[in-house]
Amino acid sequence: MDATTSGTPTIQYHNIPHQSGTAIAAASVPTFPRQVRHCFGDSSPGEFPLAANPSIVLHVLTACNLDPRDLAKLEATCSFFRRPANFTPDYELSISELAALDICKKRAIFKPMTDEECQNLKRKCGGSWKLALRFLLAGEACCRREKSQAIAGPGHSIAVTSTGVVYSFGSNTSGQLGHGTMEEEWRPQQIRSLQGIRIIQAAAGAGRTMLVSDAGRVYAFGKDSFGEAEFGVQGTKLVATPQLIESLKDIFVVQTAIGNFFTAVLSREGRVYTFSWGKDRKLGHQTEPNDVEPQPLLGALEDVPVVQIAAGYCYLLCLACQPSGMLVSNYRFIGFLKSFFFSRSVYSVGCGLGGKLGHGSRTDEKHPRLIEQYRLLNLQPMVVAAGAWHAAVVAWDGRVCTWGWGRYGCLGHGNEECESVPKVVEALSKVKAVHVATGDYTTFVLSEDGDVYSFGCGESASLGHNTAAEGQGNRHANVLSPELVKSLKQVKEKVVQISLTNSIHWNAHTFALTESGKLYAFGAGDKGQLGVKLMNNQTERINPERIDIDLE
Repeated sequence: MDATTSGTPTIQYHNIPHQSGTAIAAASVPTFPRQVRHCFGDSSPGEFPLAANPSIVLHVLTACNLDPRDLAKLEATCSFFRRPANFTPDYELSISELAALDICKKRAIFKPMTDEECQNLKRKCGGSWKLALRFLLAGEACCRREKSQAIAGPGHSIAVTSTGVVYSFGSNTSGQLGHGTMEEEWRPQQIRSLQGIRIIQAAAGAGRTMLVSDAGRVYAFGKDSFGEAEFGVQGTKLVATPQLIESLKDIFVVQTAIGNFFTAVLSREGRVYTFSWGKDRKLGHQTEPNDVEPQPLLGALEDVPVVQIAAGYCYLLCLACQPSGMLVSNYRFIGFLKSFFFSRSVYSVGCGLGGKLGHGSRTDEKHPRLIEQYRLLNLQPMVVAAGAWHAAVVAWDGRVCTWGWGRYGCLGHGNEECESVPKVVEALSKVKAVHVATGDYTTFVLSEDGDVYSFGCGESASLGHNTAAEGQGNRHANVLSPELVKSLKQVKEKVVQISLTNSIHWNAHTFALTESGKLYAFGAGDKGQLGVKLMNNQTERINPERIDIDLE
């Protein structure tokens, strides 16, 4: 029943600040006599309709960080959640829309946005704050933005805590550790010059590191180049401490990816920029090969919002996320929810060797091109990964697709054949995957339960399957089909992230991050990149070993 018919004025609680129980108890709050209220025809004493206190309902929805799909379900099943709530900043917004807006405001990348920028984001996402929230959450899920993360770079490693503090260790010949020196370091060391700056995403390339702050700024250090510096003509200048990239100061960046001979960045609004392709190739824009100014990708992605980018050897993958339809006034449950879903798709651009662009051929693409195969598979991509010569995708339903050069079994199809279009990994049909990571002919898949599967090149023991004592058995056996990494089951904790080296010039190592923030490493460690000290001329670790650092 409506609050106006109960005879009692509505008590407004919108924008209640978060307080401890003690503070609330100590506050002076006026008391009101208990009255019998009626709720939807039920006359049980003590009950009251939700409409009597909508601000309390809004506060609960916001504090619980409900998923936008759940907010949509509330609107679909109850008129209270979809009618105008008469609250600022927009009196026409429903309780569910206001809750989605308040949850958006908790995101670090949303807080600095002006009102105009907020409205532009809302329009780009289909005119709904719930859809805008889904867009932001999709980006966070792909690359652990604003969460703890570990990056297994080529010879050096980066670890970011949940509060944005950055540690680095490993090879430092170009100053890529950011400590102001060129000295190699196997112990994780905090980058002191970044104190007061919260980092939300990191990327590591050969001799180079890039970090993204919650203010959308990008910091870089190492070789003064944007790709495989030591094998190109650029990179003569070395930077040993984090430096702000001035050419990106007018772009609010949320993700960066370092490929071979190029760098890509993703803006808060879902726009992709690339620069410094190197040599004589171009990537999505018509500029000089040595242009270090960021240029937006032209073609199909100009007006399509992107939530994730992934860079491999001379190619780039972009995960696009578009609303499939506007919210309509038909609130029948199924019809309403169907109009709420995003349509996800993958675009590729760059070098097509091995079929790694996924278009059924091995030709290069100068501009982003939609990979059509996912429509034929009836598959909604959720996460993309670009290895050196192959690529992978995790779908919304947990299926895994791989394509590209199949050397050493890195595609997981039981052979070493190439696939020029995405193909479902049938060996993982009983596994619901949530994440995938790719490297130089290696692939890792993370399941919803926290189990880890790997396949491909076993060099440097980076697949994690060798549980025998060191010096026994074949440490470097290739794996043609997905196998459970049993050594990670011994940590007795759910794994939430896998990162592995994605470079053709370095021996690979692998990180496994657990739910509580513990970080384990295995594979090549000759440069200190594992974060643990190797003894007796060792160059690698077969089994996962915990690094002395707590990322939570």
